[in-house]
Amino acid sequence: MRWIIIWLSIVCLVCLATPSAFGADSEPAENAVVIVSVDGLAAFYWDDPRAEMPTIRALAKEGASATAMTTVAPTVTWPNHTTLITGVTPARHGVVGNDYYDRAHRRPVPLMTDPDGLKERLVRVPTLYDLAKARGLSTAAIRWPATRGAKNLDWTLPDVFSDELLHEYSTPELMKECKAAGVWADGEVVQAGTRELRVVSDEACTRVFNFILERHRPGLALLHVTFVDHEEHLKGPRTAEAYTAIKLADEQVRSVWETTKRVYQDKATLIVLSDHGFSPVERLVMPNVALHDAGLIETNGDQVTGGTVHVIVQGGAALVYILDAEHRADILARGKALFSSLEGVAKVVESSQLAHHGLAEPQTDPRSPDLLLFAKEGWSFANSATGAATTIAPVDRKGAHGHDEHLPIMDATFVAWGRGIEAGARLGRIANIDVAPTVARLLQLPLEGADGKPLTAALSE
Repeated sequence: MRWIIIWLSIVCLVCLATPSAFGADSEPAENAVVIVSVDGLAAFYWDDPRAEMPTIRALAKEGASATAMTTVAPTVTWPNHTTLITGVTPARHGVVGNDYYDRAHRRPVPLMTDPDGLKERLVRVPTLYDLAKARGLSTAAIRWPATRGAKNLDWTLPDVFSDELLHEYSTPELMKECKAAGVWADGEVVQAGTRELRVVSDEACTRVFNFILERHRPGLALLHVTFVDHEEHLKGPRTAEAYTAIKLADEQVRSVWETTKRVYQDKATLIVLSDHGFSPVERLVMPNVALHDAGLIETNGDQVTGGTVHVIVQGGAALVYILDAEHRADILARGKALFSSLEGVAKVVESSQLAHHGLAEPQTDPRSPDLLLFAKEGWSFANSATGAATTIAPVDRKGAHGHDEHLPIMDATFVAWGRGIEAGARLGRIANIDVAPTVARLLQLPLEGADGKPLTAALSE
């Protein structure tokens, strides 16, 4: 009878120690960090009573929060998500936009769909998950930009726009596990808007992410949700659609918070942040129209077919590449004068000034532009090569980002809660280059040479 009682006691203890509904296969990491990025959640929503964020505000109240977080240029998704997990600017990590121009092969490279969008080709410095994996921690990333094909992610689902790339680069074992557990179905990939884009919903991504936390308990886990950004592009920030999306994103954060507390108990830190702010868009400026009128590009209808210049539009920014090296100085001078005179252009940044915006000169990094254009608030760049050089924004394009990183509307959000975080810490303004050093301090990772520094005011003893 004594041995039966001992055996039953052991069984009970094992059951109580297993919080996972899916059958966890490992013990919680000694120090775990879970990061949720809400794409496009601008800092100005903090003081907006119409923005329903009860979970995010509760995390801020119980943990540490920033009034605003300065981002990197251009203020678009891929460069900033890469800075968040490397602690360096695009000048060093190499992700200069959501797209860039390949000078050697004379072609634009859209990173979400192009083979050059692979992490090992793109990112030139160690990431947090590289360092975590080297230390023996397990790692996960769901739809985190610039991680497709990453060797040091144990469980991943890529940030892509097609079924083919999704299945090619998602962790095969993860997809099998999720399907077997009823967490995932191939029908979760849905059409997004009128463009031919196929995406996984935030709800599906969050379910998969929570499944990973429950089943595998990684030491570092990254989740990127995008619906706020999507609605702000279509309808604009501070609109009914944007507020609805923010409320839904807050619910995704709540589910991750609850899972994190249940699985890791008091051994995890949860960080909720964003990659950039947002500007309402009332008018568009067309750099290709101006270039065509100046005889610097060739077009066929609305398409650019040749010329000495190529423009990569990034919403509130435009990357201008000079393709004629022999006449570069003359074309730069003409381009600067041309763009400076365009209505809606706030700033023309020459290559010698790119370092002030965290970008390398093109002589150092061919992905970098020869000129960087910033639009004014309320304006965005567009690719059209026909019509007028400026026009009214269409009804389905009422929001943009990419603008000068020093504009307050481009400020992002940062909140940290849990293990190692000083409760009630108010950080004021921070920079997103400080996020990776802070996470490295929490996980005791050897992040060397970062441009940022740990947010010591957010860290408890």
